[in-house]
Order: sequence, then structure tokens, then C-alpha cells
Amino acid sequence: TKGVVCLKAAEILGLLEASVLMGPLPEEEIMTACGSDMMSDVLAFPKERMALLTGLTNPHTVRTAELLDVPLIVFVRGKVPGEEVLNMAEDAGICVIGTAFTLYDACGRLFAAGLPGGTGRA
Repeated sequence: TKGVVCLKAAEILGLLEASVLMGPLPEEEIMTACGSDMMSDVLAFPKERMALLTGLTNPHTVRTAELLDVPLIVFVRGKVPGEEVLNMAEDAGICVIGTAFTLYDACGRLFAAGLPGGTGRA
């Protein structure tokens, strides 16, 4: 198994066969990832320089990411947020990418590449 690593956003883009919906890609390395469609769960376990993977394409996702200083949102299952959400992300300086992979598969690919998710415990 691979050790814990940080990934560049460009590496995540490649691993998830994703496309940039709103850029630019963040310069800093991503240290961890969180996959959830429930923003209350995301708020419960914030991590530094975290990528947020979700299928929830409403403004609450961007507000949550902004609150936690999340530099990268990954929308899964081929979902593309509306213009309002993309504009909110742009205003907040958050990069948004999209992948056709399910949440489970996208998280699995990042975990297999060595990106940690966290313990799930407070």
C-alpha cells in the first residue's frame, strides 16, 4: 500500500478523469478529502486544505466550502451546478471540477493514491 501523500489539484483532476468547471486549479497541495452529500457531516470534521467531493450542487455546498477554506470542490456523478453556484465559487476563490465517477469511486481513487480522508472520529 502507498503511504499518506498530498496531491496537487492537477493530479486529482487526472485521477478522477475530471474537467474544470470553474478555475483556476489551486496551487497548494490538497492534504485530505471529504466525500459527503450532507454538509452538516462536512462541517463536523473539517480538515486543512481539504477537497470536498459531493453530488450536492446547491449554494449550501459553496457556503460550507468557503466557511472551511476548502480550495477544491469535486462534483461527482456527472453533476454540473448552475451558474449561480459556479459564480459563488468563483467569488470565493474556490476551484470547481466535475467527474462522472460516483462519490464512492471518486473517493476510492483518491484514497488508493494515498490521499487520507480522516478517522471519522472527533
